[in-house]
Amino acid sequence: MTIDPKTLSGNWSFPTQIRFGPGRIAELARACKSLGMARPLLVTDPGLAKLPMVGDAIAANEAAGLPTGLFSDVKPNPVGQNVEDGLKVYREGGHDGVIAWGGGSGLDAAKAIAFMAGQTKPMWEFEDRGDNWKAANADGIPPILAVPTTAGTGSEVGRAGVILDESDHTKKVIFHPKMLAGIVISDPELTLGLPAHITAATGMDALAHCLEAYCAPGYHPMAEGIAVEGLRLVKDWLPTAVRDGGNLEARAHMLVAASMGATAFQKGLGAIHALSHPVGAIYNSHHGLTNAVFMPYVLAFNRPAIEHRMTRLAAWLELPNPSFQAIMDWVTALREEFKMPHTIEGLGVEEDRLDELSRMAAEDPTASGNPIAVGAAELKTMYIAALEGRVG
Repeated sequence: MTIDPKTLSGNWSFPTQIRFGPGRIAELARACKSLGMARPLLVTDPGLAKLPMVGDAIAANEAAGLPTGLFSDVKPNPVGQNVEDGLKVYREGGHDGVIAWGGGSGLDAAKAIAFMAGQTKPMWEFEDRGDNWKAANADGIPPILAVPTTAGTGSEVGRAGVILDESDHTKKVIFHPKMLAGIVISDPELTLGLPAHITAATGMDALAHCLEAYCAPGYHPMAEGIAVEGLRLVKDWLPTAVRDGGNLEARAHMLVAASMGATAFQKGLGAIHALSHPVGAIYNSHHGLTNAVFMPYVLAFNRPAIEHRMTRLAAWLELPNPSFQAIMDWVTALREEFKMPHTIEGLGVEEDRLDELSRMAAEDPTASGNPIAVGAAELKTMYIAALEGRVG
């Protein structure tokens, strides 16, 4: 059934205030003011900074009496130096809030800049391990407003940012509850210009988030329900969004699916992300694409623990002959449709670095959420399978 995408609009509080719908970016200035901002800093990536949407947003804020700065020196996989540079701009400009604008890189860097605005200790001391976050000065963290422009990471509804530590080439998760945006403006019209290959890669990231959250061990029925519906939206709408980038209905549903994935993965992630993070850190590969490459190999490894769940999921997704294999066939067919690599050779991964990558993957905090316990040895078997293209 085709519906008017303009009707896909609403005000939600899940897990934070979300103003969803086409044209909602017009509410940016009012939303900033409602969070107490008088001089926000808009943080985004260099590509988006050149587009009219960013210039228009800054001009609209200025017209509303809200002078807005701009920082865009953010890499596709943001690094610690990006955060330090942004923090300097924030402090020197006398800013009092952050507008996090973009895909995962812009959103993560922006949230980290806002977080660090209130800290005196080095950022790496707040890596998401144990209760490191409790050492932060929560009162010094300024308000954050998030504006996603891709349908993938869902970072707009997350309480963390993934930043690359240049000293050891590892991706670290910086976490604090107050890194959650106070308001999210999710306007699918801002995603209309996204190229097909980026739409596909970010969409597979949303799929990975929902899939790993659904499979993660532990009791969290709410997260599982969100993950399952997110997967249905991806199945129904991602191919359309890739084929027809101007389809606003598809763009809207995918934007929701991305936020659902990040909301659901509070239950946990797993080996897909544990394998992907080191590869992204060393080879600077696109995170969503990297997740897509590893997805079937992790599914195959986890099959003994998730087969019953996959059968149930396949039935919900209305796949033919509901079973584990039906999910595997769906995932691999999507990758083929989007012309994504089947092996990690397509990401530039070298066999002689697998031991190093395996150790890094084992130390990644997402590894602990895998349905089957994994260490460096188990993760290396998946790296080898992904190098050889051997599923099952």
